[in-house]
Amino acid sequence: MTDQLLRTTQATPARGSPDRRRERGPFDIIGDVHGCADELIELLGKLGHAVRLRGEGDRRRAVYEGHASRRIVFVGDFVDRGPRSPDVLRIVMTLLGTGVALAVPGNHDAKFRRWLDGRDVKISHGLEQTVAQMAAESAGFHGMAKQFLETLPYHLWLDGGALVVAHAGIEADMIGSETDRTRSFCLFGDTDGGARDPNGISRRFHWAAHYRGTAAVVYGHTPIGDVAWVNNTLCIDTGCCFGGSLTALQWPERRLVHVPARRIYAEALRPFGHPPVRAP
Repeated sequence: MTDQLLRTTQATPARGSPDRRRERGPFDIIGDVHGCADELIELLGKLGHAVRLRGEGDRRRAVYEGHASRRIVFVGDFVDRGPRSPDVLRIVMTLLGTGVALAVPGNHDAKFRRWLDGRDVKISHGLEQTVAQMAAESAGFHGMAKQFLETLPYHLWLDGGALVVAHAGIEADMIGSETDRTRSFCLFGDTDGGARDPNGISRRFHWAAHYRGTAAVVYGHTPIGDVAWVNNTLCIDTGCCFGGSLTALQWPERRLVHVPARRIYAEALRPFGHPPVRAP
């Protein structure tokens, strides 16, 4: 990331608006990366967005060498579980800083940002790996990552209103709003309040089973084995950090592009697949 780009990133601390209906495709929408930098670079290359990392320490930066005929959109969860969360952040921050990409944060990114703030958070579910990796990074990089995450809207309403990207999903009546309820749903989906399963993971429901909105919703958050449209929604988290794959959806073609995980980086605490459907 160049010094000019760093200054640009630091100069825009306000969180962006979700209403980007004037942003037209085509888009390459990328699922949960979770620190899998090698797979992200490979997937970006397959999509025509060549990226490389160069330098070490404070001089380490991502360089974009691809084409800009398509916009990249990230569904969030850049950090945790995988081996190189700082490099993933470098890549994503560079792509957004050069205007090539858009992004929303995931629940792991929100927790990581609270850790960067010095707040009391439980170091678990992969955050322990990110904390260890960030120990080698400068205070300046910590500050850039924190400020970057603070600028991201919780969902993106794109392509004339035909497309919505949100990390964990969104209900039709929330699209375009910026309420606490919308923020929570975008980060965590439809959950059972504070209830958690035996692995300490919040109990989730398959919100998409009841979705009836006209906008297509592309999201991640819950790793699945088979990517399939459900009521005009699509989950593209295919569990790369758990040994699955990293997936992109090309919009409006609705074409899927995958790269396999190099290895298993973390143990999945529950099987891949959609959660149960909440009773109406």
